[in-house]
Amino acid sequence: MELKLYNTLSRKKELFKSIEPGKVKIYTCGVTVYDRSHLGHARGAINFDVMRNIFKALDYEITYVKNYTDIDDKMINRANERGISVEQLADEQIEIHDQDMASLKINPPDIAPKATEVIDEIIKMCETLIEKKYAYESAGDVYFRVRRFPEYGKLSWKNIDDLISGARIEVNEDKEDALDFALWKASKPGEPTWESPWGPGRPGWHIECSAMINKHLGDQIDIHAGGSDLIFPHHENEIAQSECANGKVFANYWMHNGMVKINQQKMSKSLGNFATIQDLVKKYHPELIRFFTLSAQYRQSLDYNEEALEKSAEGLDRIYGALEKYLQTYAGQVNDTLETNAKHTKTFHKKFMEAMCDDLNTPPAIAVLFDLTRSLNSKMSDAVLAKTYYQSILDLGSILGVLNSDPVNWFKTPRIQKTGTILSDQDIESLIQKRIQARTDKNWAEADKIRDQLDEASILVEDKDGKTTWRRK
Repeated sequence: MELKLYNTLSRKKELFKSIEPGKVKIYTCGVTVYDRSHLGHARGAINFDVMRNIFKALDYEITYVKNYTDIDDKMINRANERGISVEQLADEQIEIHDQDMASLKINPPDIAPKATEVIDEIIKMCETLIEKKYAYESAGDVYFRVRRFPEYGKLSWKNIDDLISGARIEVNEDKEDALDFALWKASKPGEPTWESPWGPGRPGWHIECSAMINKHLGDQIDIHAGGSDLIFPHHENEIAQSECANGKVFANYWMHNGMVKINQQKMSKSLGNFATIQDLVKKYHPELIRFFTLSAQYRQSLDYNEEALEKSAEGLDRIYGALEKYLQTYAGQVNDTLETNAKHTKTFHKKFMEAMCDDLNTPPAIAVLFDLTRSLNSKMSDAVLAKTYYQSILDLGSILGVLNSDPVNWFKTPRIQKTGTILSDQDIESLIQKRIQARTDKNWAEADKIRDQLDEASILVEDKDGKTTWRRK
């Protein structure tokens, strides 16, 4: 099946064709490890994790690199605030970041380099750019001559003559042109430094990624991915310095995920409106976070709110409910060797892969899971068909990285924890009995109070056919 990806460079979907047949080289910009990662970071990681799964399903051999930026102004300022070294801060936050990603079942990259591990490569690239007249040294700093690269602005579609007024353009009297950006920065008191031909200093932000890509993937890659907030200036500058140094196209496809928003504002550490992954997994089941994230196509913005999470929880419960019913229906039966009939799910698989091969369009792919769920419920009495649909749901869910929990335990685990207290099954049963007694005594106020208490603890109570049942939301 042909894979089409939206290329930010051309602003259209393009048929994917790898540089080397059957192999794909992918680089994703990672986090600056000065603080905990938030849902915005998780979104990109989840979507590009799914992208890797699609390439695997299409039988590609993948090399996936995702970096850590472990030296920049934010790192230095945070380390100074805490009275620790930048290296200590980086080591601490990298460990936390990896734990956060693992909690969301995000597969680690094949290679996870640090910016400080490629200082020699950064210096070499700076020397190459100076030799080719694309860069120059000034007072211990090294700057890239933006106007020497005629294609500057081709990724962000910005006109170079309009960039002077841009808020992110650094004005510095040591520059030849206000547009020029730093490749190497002269050392300042209290900063980590490395020796260079221009004196002690440290790398600029943009050149770090170019150097890491050159070292681990070569001078040309298939896909460069990251958040849409990195298109300008970071990725634009990467293109300029890499293509000028290497003399060839840097990346064939540029993929950017949309932002996560809270109250129509981008979730950001700098704005202080972010929800950390650590806090989110305390309140929401990690698989629910992943499912919610995939509910929107990766290029679209994603609105974070309680109502959207609850809707995603209802959807996951619907699928897990069918999986649980299947296991209960055929409990104790030896059906592991029972053959499945793939012809009944061929259309479902085709629709799923067509959606995913259309620029990772996860919403219609998820809709296929719901279609399979309805088919499973309607054919539950047919052992062969039931197992066929059951297995297909799991197989397709694995590509999205969901439905990997035990269906029975799923409903015993809180999906949304509204309060800080997690009620045990025994506590819940006790409250249910008190509520039943209150209803028997026609003490409706007390019965409602108990229901509200259970609801706050994310327990759904259902009264049906004279019986009261409960399950965790």
